[in-house]
Amino acid sequence: MDSSEQRRKRKRLIRTSPKLYLNVIPSNLFSVRSMVLCFSFILFVCILSYNFRMNSSAFRPVLVVSSLSLLSSSSDDSVKDFDKLLSLPFKIEDRILFPDHVLLLVKDNGFLKKNQGLECVYGKSAFLVQGSSNDSVSAIAKQKALSVDEYDEFRLIVRCPLPPLNYSAVVYLQRGVRNGLQLENAGLLLKKNQTAHSWENVAYAATFDRDTAVVFAKGLNLRPDRESDPNQFSCHFGLGNLETGTKFRFTTKAVTAAQEVVRCLLPRIIKKNPEKAQGIRVTVGVTHYVHGRAHDHMILPSVAKIFNSKPEGREKNRAKHELCVCTMVWNQASALREWIMYHTWLGVEKWFIYDNNSDDRIKEVIEELNQEEYNVSRHLWPWIKTQEAGFSHCALRAKDECNWVSFMDVDEFFYFPYSSPGHQTFRNLGYASQGSLRDLVANFSSSATIAELRTSCHSFGPSGLSSPPSRGVTAGYTCRLQSPERHKSIIRPEALDATLLNVVHHFHLKKGFTYMNLPQSTAVLNHYKYQVWDVFKAKFYRRVATYVADWHENQNEGSRDRAPGLGTEAIEPPNWSQQFCEVWDTGLRDFVLANLADPSNGLLPWERSLDQ
Repeated sequence: MDSSEQRRKRKRLIRTSPKLYLNVIPSNLFSVRSMVLCFSFILFVCILSYNFRMNSSAFRPVLVVSSLSLLSSSSDDSVKDFDKLLSLPFKIEDRILFPDHVLLLVKDNGFLKKNQGLECVYGKSAFLVQGSSNDSVSAIAKQKALSVDEYDEFRLIVRCPLPPLNYSAVVYLQRGVRNGLQLENAGLLLKKNQTAHSWENVAYAATFDRDTAVVFAKGLNLRPDRESDPNQFSCHFGLGNLETGTKFRFTTKAVTAAQEVVRCLLPRIIKKNPEKAQGIRVTVGVTHYVHGRAHDHMILPSVAKIFNSKPEGREKNRAKHELCVCTMVWNQASALREWIMYHTWLGVEKWFIYDNNSDDRIKEVIEELNQEEYNVSRHLWPWIKTQEAGFSHCALRAKDECNWVSFMDVDEFFYFPYSSPGHQTFRNLGYASQGSLRDLVANFSSSATIAELRTSCHSFGPSGLSSPPSRGVTAGYTCRLQSPERHKSIIRPEALDATLLNVVHHFHLKKGFTYMNLPQSTAVLNHYKYQVWDVFKAKFYRRVATYVADWHENQNEGSRDRAPGLGTEAIEPPNWSQQFCEVWDTGLRDFVLANLADPSNGLLPWERSLDQ
C-alpha cells in the first residue's frame, strides 16, 4: 500500500516538474538575454555618437574621412579617393598664393566651365574635424570666385580672393548648397599636408623642346641678362609631390640656366615615349656649393606639368607662317582690334596673345577677331611679372609655326617712312604697300647670319587730348618726343640661344648669328606710351616685366622705363595732356587714313562693327 502510494506520488511529481521548470528557468534566461541586448545597444549608440555629433537643436551628420584620403591634393591617388568620397566633379591639384589672390589649378570634367555661382571656401588654420558643429560653421568663410578660365589641355584656373584675416590660404571650392555640398562638409577638407605654394618659390610652367625639357621657375634668384652655371641645377620628373612625401622618379642634369628658365635633358624613357609623358609633373633641383663642394640640395615645389604641345591650326607639313607676333597683355581688350587689324594689313599672319590675368572682354574680342578670319590665339599666362619668361615660352611655341616672330606691345605700331633717296621705288608709290612688313622680313629669311631685326621706337604723348581718341591711337596721337628710345625686335626663333635669354623684347642669339639695326628711314615703331591720363594710369597697377620696378614702388624713379618726373602715385600731373610733345608727326595717321579707310564712308576697319 505504502509502496504503491509512493509510486503514484512520484508519477504526479514527474508530471508537474516540467511546468515548474518552465515557469522558473525561462525568466532567468530572459534576464541574461536582456542584459546582452542592452549592452549591445549601448555599445552601438557609443559607436554612433563617436561618428555623429548631436545637439539639442538638430541632428546633423558629419563626414569622417580616412586619413589615407587626406593627403595633399597634389597626390593623384589620394585625391582620387577623396574626390570619389565627396562625389565632387572636379579636383583641386594645386594652389598658389599671389600678392592679390589665390590661384587654384583644377582638373575638371566640365562642371566648372558651366558654373556661374562657384564659391571659394576658407577655413581657419586651427580648425579640427572633431570640433562641435557650431565651431565648424564659425571656422568657415566663403567668397565668390573671381574667375574661371581654361589653362591647358587638362586643367582650369580658378582665381579666389585672398583669405580673410586668420583664415588659411588652402582654399577649396563649393558648388553651392542647392547642388549638394554643405558648409560643414566643405570645412572638413581642411586637413594637414594640404598647402598653398608661395609664388616666390615654385616651378610654374614647363614644355618640351626637341629632346629637352624647359622649366620656368621662381626662386632661382639668377641675375637678369646673364647666363648661369647649369651644373648647380637638375630637373626632376614624375607623378609625385614633395608635400606628400612621394618622390619624383627621374632626374636629369641641366644644360642651360638663365633668369627664370632651366633647360634639362629629357629622361631616356620620356624621350622614347613622349606621348606617355603627357601631364607629367616636373620641377627644378638646386645644389648649393661651398668651397667647391656640394653643401645642400633643394627641390622646388612644383605646379608645372609638361605637355608635348603641337602647332595650333596648322596641318602637318604645311609651310610655316612668314611673320607672327607675340605679346603679353593685361586688360588691353580695347586696344586689340586696331593693333591686330593694322598689322595684319602689313602682313602679320599669326598672333600669340599671352593673357596675364585680364578681367576685361579679351576673350570676346579675340573670338570676334577670329570670326572675322584673323588668326589669333589666346594663351592664358597667369604668372605675374614674368614677361621675359613668357616671351621665352612663346618663342618655343612659335618655332614650329613661324619663320619670324615680332615681340612688341599693343601700343606699338610699325611705320614705314620711306623718306631716303635709297627708297625711291616706295616713294613713287607714296606709301608702303599691303604686306610690306612681311616682305621686309622675308628678304632676310635666307640669310646665313641675320636672325634679328631691331627697330627704333618713337614715344608719343597725349598730343593735347584729354579723352581717348575715337578713331584709335594711330589717327589720334600725333605729337612725340624727338629722340628715339629703346628698340624692339623681330627674331628668327630657330636661331635663338638655348638659354632663351631676352631683355626688353630682344633675345640672345646662337653663335654665328647676329642682328641688324633697321635705319629709321626704313622702319620705326610708333610707341603710344604716354596716352591720355585715364588710359596711362593703369600702368601703376602692375607691370608685366620681371626686372623692372612697378611704378608705385620707390625704385629707379629716374629710369627710362618710367614716366620722367611722375613719381610713385597715380595722380595726374598738371598739364599732362601737353607733355611729351616735341615734334608733331602725322605720318602714320596720314598713312592709315589713306590706305585703310573705307572709301564709301571713311571708316577705319576697327571702327566698323561685326555686322557691317
